[in-house]
Amino acid sequence: MKSTFEKMGGTYTLGADGIYYPNLVSTDEEPHYGKYGIMRKTYLKEHCPAMYSLYMLEDRLVEHLNLVEDEAQERMEVLVHQMMERQGITEEMKARDQMEWVRAVNGIRNMAEEIVLKELIYR
Repeated sequence: MKSTFEKMGGTYTLGADGIYYPNLVSTDEEPHYGKYGIMRKTYLKEHCPAMYSLYMLEDRLVEHLNLVEDEAQERMEVLVHQMMERQGITEEMKARDQMEWVRAVNGIRNMAEEIVLKELIYR
């Protein structure tokens, strides 16, 4: 009977001591994830431990977190830009009433982040 590891494509090597050891391949991808990658990692650990374990076992966790971070940052930029255009937040407004501009941009960033968290982090 095959183990779960073998069903997922994993293989074992017989060691000198007679024990089978899993062949784990390390991608050695450098982590560059930040806030969103850390949030995704925490979410996986707490709410999807099976998926977290699978990523760890397949040595794809860092790759996944880097990808999530990159997608989240890109999505934030797009959403903030689109929302600022729709709401008419411009550099003219910034020059005219800086406090109102800051309030508006902070609100937009908060709305965009809620969307990113729902779409990319907590899925």
